[in-house]
Amino acid sequence: MEEVKAPVKKVFKKAPRKKVCAFCQEKLEAIDYKDVNRLKKFITEGGKILPRRMSGTCAAHQRLLATAIKRARITALLPFKGE
Repeated sequence: MEEVKAPVKKVFKKAPRKKVCAFCQEKLEAIDYKDVNRLKKFITEGGKILPRRMSGTCAAHQRLLATAIKRARITALLPFKGE
C-alpha cells in the first residue's frame, strides 16, 4: 500500500527588527554618568549592564555606557546590586 503524506505547512518566522542605537539617534557624543534616569534603562533589575544585543546600542556607545554606569556606581548614584 502507498502511504499518503499530509501536506507540509510552511512556517514563516518574522525577522526580528534591527535595534537602533538610542545614542546615535540623539547624536550624543558623550554619555554623562550623572544622568541616572538614562543609565537606569540599560541596567537589569539585578544591577547588571544589558548586553548590546538586548539594548541595541552600537559598540562605541556600549563601551561609553559601561564606563558611565561603572562611574555612577562608584559615586553611589546607581546600586552595584539590585534590590
